[in-house]
Amino acid sequence: MDRHLDKSDGQFENPLVWPLFEVLQEAGQEWKVHTLSSHLIEKGLLTQLDESPDKDLFKRNFLIMNALYQLQTELYPEQWLQVEAMNIQLFLVAETEGSTYAIDTTHPLREYYLEWTNYQVEEDEVKRLLNEFWSNYRRYLGGSSAITSIDRIQALKLFGLSESATAKDIRKQWRKLAMKHHPDRVTGNADKFRVMCEAWNVLR
Repeated sequence: MDRHLDKSDGQFENPLVWPLFEVLQEAGQEWKVHTLSSHLIEKGLLTQLDESPDKDLFKRNFLIMNALYQLQTELYPEQWLQVEAMNIQLFLVAETEGSTYAIDTTHPLREYYLEWTNYQVEEDEVKRLLNEFWSNYRRYLGGSSAITSIDRIQALKLFGLSESATAKDIRKQWRKLAMKHHPDRVTGNADKFRVMCEAWNVLR
């Protein structure tokens, strides 16, 4: 398997999905893109992406919006993630009785931010960038170094998959397990989440 990020179904795995989920869960407030950006920078999970201030701002906003739209899909229908540049908020659907929410898959902004070619760089550069983010996130998670030595077969077993699993199968299972074990979920377990992250790092 290519050590770069899988794009077998038209999307890269954006590592900002999980830090953003933590921020939205713990804060319980409305956010704006630039305040989320500042928060991620403070955590050391987002760094300067371009020497040009304008391009740097665009790239940071693009990665955040892309991650938010991916997260919106993952959380629905249990939770509703409102994604607007100046009004980003996560809440349980049950908390808003009488309201009906549905993901508009044809919304122009959603389509724009989920299309990686709009990031305006070569595919290899996007892969390099997201791999760097992934490494930062693994350091941020911490945990035992013993789990870093697993091989591909062990990683597949942890995912509950056979050796014949496709890249798409692996990515689908990773998202399912990450959502299940993320520490901010009711079913979450920080240690299991770290192990799943290490397995994903081997398989991606």
